[in-house]
Amino acid sequence: MGAAAAWLSQAIQSQRGMLSCWVPVCLGIGIGGYFALRVEPSAAMLAALGLAGLAAAALARRAGGAWSPLLMAAALAAMGLGLAGARAHSVAGVVLAYRYYGPVEGRIVALDRSAADAPRMTLDRVTLDAPRPYPQRVRVSLHGPGPHTALTPGKRVMVTASLSPTQGAVEPGGFDFRRHAWFLRLGAVGYARTPVMAVAAPEGVTLARIRARLTARIRAALPDETGAMAAALITGDRSAVARTTLDALRASNLAHLLAISGLHMGLVTGAVFAALRLALVLVPRVGARWPVKRLAAAGALIAATGYLALSGAGVATERAYVMASVVLGAVMVNRRAISLRSVAVAATLILAFQPEALLSPGFQMSFAATVALVVAYGIRGGPRLPRPLRAFGALVLSSFVAGSATAPIAMAHFNMLSHYGLLANTLSLPVMGLVVMPAAVLALLLMPLGAEAAPLWLMGQGIDWILAVAERVSALPAAVSPVLQPGPAVLPMLVLGALWLVLWRGHGRWLGVPLCALAVWLWTGTQRPALLIAEDGGLAGILTPQGRALSHAKGDSFVAEVWLENDGDTAVQQDAAARWPVPDWPVRVLRGKRALEAFEGCDTGEIIVANGPLPGDWPCDVWDAPRLARSGAVAGHLWDGVLHMVTVRDRSGARLWSAPPVQTGQ
Repeated sequence: MGAAAAWLSQAIQSQRGMLSCWVPVCLGIGIGGYFALRVEPSAAMLAALGLAGLAAAALARRAGGAWSPLLMAAALAAMGLGLAGARAHSVAGVVLAYRYYGPVEGRIVALDRSAADAPRMTLDRVTLDAPRPYPQRVRVSLHGPGPHTALTPGKRVMVTASLSPTQGAVEPGGFDFRRHAWFLRLGAVGYARTPVMAVAAPEGVTLARIRARLTARIRAALPDETGAMAAALITGDRSAVARTTLDALRASNLAHLLAISGLHMGLVTGAVFAALRLALVLVPRVGARWPVKRLAAAGALIAATGYLALSGAGVATERAYVMASVVLGAVMVNRRAISLRSVAVAATLILAFQPEALLSPGFQMSFAATVALVVAYGIRGGPRLPRPLRAFGALVLSSFVAGSATAPIAMAHFNMLSHYGLLANTLSLPVMGLVVMPAAVLALLLMPLGAEAAPLWLMGQGIDWILAVAERVSALPAAVSPVLQPGPAVLPMLVLGALWLVLWRGHGRWLGVPLCALAVWLWTGTQRPALLIAEDGGLAGILTPQGRALSHAKGDSFVAEVWLENDGDTAVQQDAAARWPVPDWPVRVLRGKRALEAFEGCDTGEIIVANGPLPGDWPCDVWDAPRLARSGAVAGHLWDGVLHMVTVRDRSGARLWSAPPVQTGQ
């Protein structure tokens, strides 16, 4: 026991300089533990966990020695779980418990596009023609007659819409939109096929209205997709970017250019810092007497704050802003700040205020790329390139390192691997850094004078180049490979292994390698469900040697697309439906009133899926609409020749965001 304690003490002592970097890791473990629970902890339990974490932290500070960091790690994990629970309770709101069709009135707080490439608005201050209480926010896709350019944040509008409760995962263990919507305070989603009518002038949401006006000016100056992408880069408004453009950017691994993150924040702050420093130096009295470098850093920090507010403050932007603030603050006090500690500070702050960000691809990919770049540029040695080639070499290295770090996360979330991402980034990033973002900064500065046309034109030329690269690269043969959806333990295991490899000092760091290898082995051995049933009972899918066979060629298109992507199957729904029916699989899908009325019975061993009620006592296994409303989507796994059914509710349990059974409303 004494030898073990001595070894532990020595191991901890060797990590003293890096222990602060483990703070967000321990917080993240606690937050991940909260979201993995199947039963919602009570408020009293969450409070007890928070107090226990504080007590353990205080004890760790007093105890000292080898056990102090371990106690602090346990305290941080407990506080992470408590923070996540407190955040989930703080955003609690009304979730629509029935399907609703009728007038919907509310104030526009956000505009974007749906997965079907339709304009979409998010409303708050909602009023329905139904009994109270109403959801705090609803999201409505607009499939009716346009144009919708008159819609602006702050405007109060009315539309006849069909609303329903937010849906859960399309399969057990999949992305839970219901949980995601809970933290967005969305209580219902739906669509409208009628025109949107304005009922009151815009009010409130000042920043969103400023963003909308800037977006309108940018799109008026630049045409079509060029203007849409320019608006996305300056104001964060991606509502006008077409689905085809997004697909091309994703296939060429250039989609990160649309997410305002470290690249954009660094270019903006760098351009402002350089311009201010040069301008101040050119004034003799100021340059000789004033701390020009510190003043330029302060001005760049103000610019970064404005850009954060203007761009909508997404997770990646917040991370980049914190990092930029730390670096600029260090410049103001003559310190060096580009290190893993500054990354840890950014991660800790974001997780403390938005624990749910841990689950988002943006958070994971942003920090993976940043950590990898900091580590890569901290490694000494390697060939010395001639000075003219150093910038190009740094660009290629940055693209390779960031792409390699984010690839596993992108593969796990988006089920694709881009093979020519390095080529596309090498061709696009210089234009982004030297043309697009400097021109964007200049355009913003000149907008109050109405003189933004020239810099916006220059920005448009750079964007056209990037879009052309994305289109050409995405069209190359085998540009993208489909990837199988990993099991729930794979990505956390892979991330923890990589963090151990990066953060631990000494030979013990190599323990991260077998952990990563185990995650990859589990990923390659992932077994997809033999049977999948949609939450509404309108679609079923059976896995065959040729790929998944779908019961219908139309309807539930989003569910079908996600199932096929998770299988690593490139087929479209119509092709997958041609594989149906599957011999030796006694599965029948009853969709529509006529099919339900024609149902006369079933045999033992059959599986009946229905998008309506099938009352009665049947000898078969019936998954009708009422049962599916309680269970959510269903997956059937073949184990030892026996089909075991697992539901979304089995996996997710009873949580705050678990909606009640769907009923028919007005």
